[in-house]
Amino acid sequence: MFCPAVAETVRIKDLVEFEGVRGNDLVGYGLVVGLDGSGDTLRNSPFTEEAMANLLERLGINVSGEQFRPRNVAAVLVTGALPPFARAGGQMDVTVSTIGDARSLLGGTLIMTPLNAADGEIYAVAQGPVISGGATAEGEAGSVTFGVPTSGVIPAGARVEREVPFVFNDLTSLNLALRTPDFTTAARIETTVNARYGGAIARMIDSGTVRLDLLAAPDLSPSQIVSSLENIEVTPDQRARVVVDQRSGTIVLGADVRISAVAVSQGNLTLRVEEAPLVVQPNPFSSQGDTVVVPRTSVDLQEEPGTQLALVNEATTLPEVIAGLNALGVSPRDMIDILKAIKAAGALHAEFIVQ
Repeated sequence: MFCPAVAETVRIKDLVEFEGVRGNDLVGYGLVVGLDGSGDTLRNSPFTEEAMANLLERLGINVSGEQFRPRNVAAVLVTGALPPFARAGGQMDVTVSTIGDARSLLGGTLIMTPLNAADGEIYAVAQGPVISGGATAEGEAGSVTFGVPTSGVIPAGARVEREVPFVFNDLTSLNLALRTPDFTTAARIETTVNARYGGAIARMIDSGTVRLDLLAAPDLSPSQIVSSLENIEVTPDQRARVVVDQRSGTIVLGADVRISAVAVSQGNLTLRVEEAPLVVQPNPFSSQGDTVVVPRTSVDLQEEPGTQLALVNEATTLPEVIAGLNALGVSPRDMIDILKAIKAAGALHAEFIVQ
């Protein structure tokens, strides 16, 4: 499949990441209860029994020395991302995944679980019913599993308890980090932003960074500056790329791909090996002789006609490149090999990426 890419204007907010405007990953260890016999087997997951005993101890129930073997409890890791500028009392989604041998989280409820950031501080607390995206059923002689029942989500299942100490409006400069570093795109962002504000407020630092001098616009706060420039449209530049996926046979050509005149010939070899062993047995009622397997192998090598030597003319636009390659009349998987050979010959002027 060939997908032409057309250069269009794109909003700055879709091209860059703003310094400081980012989420923070959180993680916590908790328990999911209420499972229908599909929880951890405590003999194989002793940490689940210990965590459940500690939870009951905090609730005033002493289970020390007791034979405590529930099958409706599962130990889980709870993960989520604290949104940028999240305030105390806000909510966020969390993902719940088993770490023991529980078979399913279907119908379970996550018990209050603190979520820690990389600094070790608790920023949110998660609790609520788990929505599992899979199901499992089993009998004495077989079982079937649909999706991943050992993982689930809790929409708005965590409440923010601590805010990240960051005041955006105190910034005096702000870096715009390009998601796809490119000197031309960074220069265009610099030129467009400066033209928008009528001064040298933006400066390109490198191919991936454009720095804003927020003091150059004293009448506007940093938040107002960002809100006004993030919808400014810029035409991004991109490198010429050819991306192929050998597993699916997908080929994607960028709009700037160019090709020089080259002659191409392609053919296939088919090798077929068949085994037809012959079993030789002794005569009936014979007192001597053994049964012997005589190997018989048939090998056949065939060369398909393929394509004759064809000329792919020099192409300076993407439609011309596609037309020249389609003229070869080969399948997408064969086209991948042809593109590799053209690249090796130095006639394909693009970055070649194989996935």
